[in-house]
Amino acid sequence: MKFEGLDFYDIDGLLSEDERGVRDTVREWSNERVQPIIEKHYEAGTFPSELAPEMGELGFLGANLEGYGCPGLNNVMYGLICQELEAGDSAMRSFASVQGSLVMFPIHAYGSEAQKEKWLPRLASGQAIGCFGLTEPDHGSNPGGMTTKAVDKGSHYLLNGAKMWITNGTVADVAVVWAKLDGVVRGFIVEKGMEGFSAPEMTGKLSLRASVTSELVFQDVEIPKENILPGVTGLKGPLSCLNNARYGIAWGALGAAQACFQSARDYSLNRIQFDKPIASFQLIQNKLAWMLREITKGQLLAWRLAHLKDAGTLHHEQVSLAKMNNVDIALQIARVARDIHGANGILGEYPIMRHMANLESVYTYEGTHDIHNLVIGRWITGIAAFE
Repeated sequence: MKFEGLDFYDIDGLLSEDERGVRDTVREWSNERVQPIIEKHYEAGTFPSELAPEMGELGFLGANLEGYGCPGLNNVMYGLICQELEAGDSAMRSFASVQGSLVMFPIHAYGSEAQKEKWLPRLASGQAIGCFGLTEPDHGSNPGGMTTKAVDKGSHYLLNGAKMWITNGTVADVAVVWAKLDGVVRGFIVEKGMEGFSAPEMTGKLSLRASVTSELVFQDVEIPKENILPGVTGLKGPLSCLNNARYGIAWGALGAAQACFQSARDYSLNRIQFDKPIASFQLIQNKLAWMLREITKGQLLAWRLAHLKDAGTLHHEQVSLAKMNNVDIALQIARVARDIHGANGILGEYPIMRHMANLESVYTYEGTHDIHNLVIGRWITGIAAFE
């Protein structure tokens, strides 16, 4: 399916010429390079790694960062990149989100000059791949409970522990890992090949199958002193990274939602039952109208969020609302689209089940739906219900 997008409220009219140009570039690339192959990769459980350098060359990686080979685009452009990538598949947006928001961002924001010069140009170009180690087997929604620890040994740090559900872990050249040093959360740059560091791939997934998901295991890994991120201490570091990733997800989910809407619309216009297209029935039109309504609200939410982020006035509860809402409506839209497709909706010929299964993961990662509700509840009441 060639993705076209949906623009009922003339969102194009709110975008600059450059913003539309970025969107169209990513859409054309995704239609030509991702759409024809993604279903096979999904079925095989493989990531199209040959596309990583292309994404770097086109400026999709670390798009809203400046310097060190990064494009320095505004956050509307970055959001549109995420939207168009996820219209292809969540795996493509996840790759860009992890690379840019979870690996490049902390090095850019909190790293030393030497760390920035060593890693950012390679990561921006897609010549190196990164991963982000925060979630642990027993600590997901409560990252402060992490048990991965680093000990200062004078000439180096000794890292022990494990991380789980790590996108890109097995194929990564570098990992930004969060661990407790003297009881305080710190960020460490762990490089592929360090003795005691392994990243076994997690298998058996029924969601995000075109994305590499891994464990990270640290057994007495010696981390050079120069590999600690000097610019941040405490949970502020990893949470600021997650805030950037959640921003991209708020846009990305809209890409999946629009792809499902487009497939449902086209199918309903061509599927004949009772001697006429099923699009002529009120029940189908009601479903399509609801899908359009929710996508349009989500687009306006994401667009406003981008401008708050560019203005520097954004607060993280606003990101929680957008991530929670847009993923929620995207998942519902995928389910309604599957219903419109009938039994055909389960076939790989259509993107519906792939997007639906992917969105089940997106609904949970980078802060679960329920946790984001509680974040907003805390903003409303001043009471933290999850503590």
